[in-house]
Amino acid sequence: MATQKIGIGKAITAALRKAMENDPKVVLIGEDIGKLGGVFRVTEGLQKDFGEDRVIDAPLAESGIVGTAVGMALRGYRPVCEIQFDGFVYPAFDQIVSQVAKMRARSLGAVTMPMVIRIPYGGGIGSPEHHSESPEAYFAHTAGLRVVTCGNPEDAYWMIQEAIACDDPVIFLEPKRRYHDRAEVDLDAATSPRGLFDAVVARTGTDCTVIGYGPTMKQCLEAASAAEAEGTSIEVIDLRSLSPLPIETIVASVRKTGRLVVVHEASSYLGMGAEIAAQVTERCFHDLEAPVIRVNGANIPYPPSRMEEEFLPDLDRILDGVDRALAY
Repeated sequence: MATQKIGIGKAITAALRKAMENDPKVVLIGEDIGKLGGVFRVTEGLQKDFGEDRVIDAPLAESGIVGTAVGMALRGYRPVCEIQFDGFVYPAFDQIVSQVAKMRARSLGAVTMPMVIRIPYGGGIGSPEHHSESPEAYFAHTAGLRVVTCGNPEDAYWMIQEAIACDDPVIFLEPKRRYHDRAEVDLDAATSPRGLFDAVVARTGTDCTVIGYGPTMKQCLEAASAAEAEGTSIEVIDLRSLSPLPIETIVASVRKTGRLVVVHEASSYLGMGAEIAAQVTERCFHDLEAPVIRVNGANIPYPPSRMEEEFLPDLDRILDGVDRALAY
C-alpha cells in the first residue's frame, strides 16, 4: 500500500482493517456498519472481509450497543462501537458514565475496559441538532474515560489503532466535516510518530498561541497563514487529546508567546476552552500578556443549518480573537 493520499474517513477504515488483521479479538459493532458500511462509509467492506461475527450490525439502540460492548470487553475482546451521529450518543450516556468509565476503578485495577466508542461530531455539514453537536466536554469531565480527536488523516490512522490497543476506554471523536480532507499517509509505517495523548505544535510562532482540535484545525492553520501576511506570528497547537490534557505542551507555548486563543465548535460555557484557560492561568499567570481568549460556538442549542455559519468559529472570528489578545 505504501503512502497514499486519503481522507480521514478512509484512513480510519484502513486502520480498523489493520487492527482487525493483527488481533482477532477486535470486533466492530454499530448501526448499519455491515453491509452499508456506516452512514459515512467508514466501515465499508469490513463485514465482507471479516464476517458478521466481527462486524456486527446492531439494532437502533445505542444503550444496547455500548452495553453489549461492555460485556465483550469484560470477556477479553476489544470492541469498537460506532455511534452514528454525535447527538445519538445520549441514550448510551448511562452505560458510558456509570459502567464504562467506572469499571477499572471499581475493581481496583483488576478489570480493564479495552473498548473504543467512535463518535462522528461537529457541524458544517448542513444538518440539524443531533447531527452536528460537539459533546466532548461531557466525556472529558468524566473521570475514567480517555477522550481524543483527530484533525488530519495521519493522526486518524494512528490514533484509532492506539485507542484500540489501550486498556482504558477511549472516546474517539471524528470530525465529520473533515472526513474527505485528504493528505499523504504512510500505511506501511511500523509505528506512530507520536503518542495517543500528545499534543502537536502544528505551526511554530512567537506572538500568540492558538489551540484547536478536530474540525477547527483547518481554520486555525488558515488563520495563522493569513496573520503571517499581516506580520503576526501565530503558533498553532493541535490538542488531539482532551483527556488527559497535554498541558505541558500548552504551557511551554504560552510561556513563549504570552498570549492564548482557544478555538472549538462547542459552546463556550464550561467547554474545553474554559478548562484550558483555568489551567493556563494557574501555571502561567506571570507569563500572560493578555487574558485567555475563547473563540467558540454560541451558548445555544445547535441552530438550523441555514444559520450554522453564524454559529461556528471561522477564520475571521479566530483572527479577531488574536487581535483582541494582541491589543492588551
